[in-house]
Amino acid sequence: MNPLAYLPDGGDLPEVVTIGVSVSVPDPYGKRIQDARAGHGDPLARSIPTHVTLLPPTEVPAEVLPKIEEHLAAVAGAHRPFRMLLRGSGTFRPVSPVVFVRVEEGAQECRLLEADVRSGPLARELAFPYHPHVTVAHGLSDDVLDQAYEQARTFRAAFQVPGFSLSRFDEDEVWRPWRDYAFS
Repeated sequence: MNPLAYLPDGGDLPEVVTIGVSVSVPDPYGKRIQDARAGHGDPLARSIPTHVTLLPPTEVPAEVLPKIEEHLAAVAGAHRPFRMLLRGSGTFRPVSPVVFVRVEEGAQECRLLEADVRSGPLARELAFPYHPHVTVAHGLSDDVLDQAYEQARTFRAAFQVPGFSLSRFDEDEVWRPWRDYAFS
């Protein structure tokens, strides 16, 4: 497989690409969380689609993209669609200045997916233990994080998860979905 086929505009692919793998939070829920994140003044709100991370930002050589594509297709083929329930708020403070919406149902499926995704050509160590969540505010003042926590307490969303996405971090510092992988 030609790594250049990964670029929608047919442009040149850098030698090293920053990728991530995630479960997308569909609209209207994803938009509500993104709007809340923007409303809190989070500068990353519009550059990161609403998601549950399966693989955090990871730099990979462009030449391994075909192996990654095969790996992710195999992972998707080994999993089934599942229901996700997002409800209430949580935080990683004081360890990390993050407020999130909790994954109440589907967390175990995300843990299994994350372990499978983060193997083979994507094997890597994590800075923190994996904890499925949806970020609402990150790196903001304590007062704003407190407000975000309170506002997210009543959030609730239920939806089916049909698969996951491979995304890339572009030169304009925006994360964009690149490839979708449907579960069997």
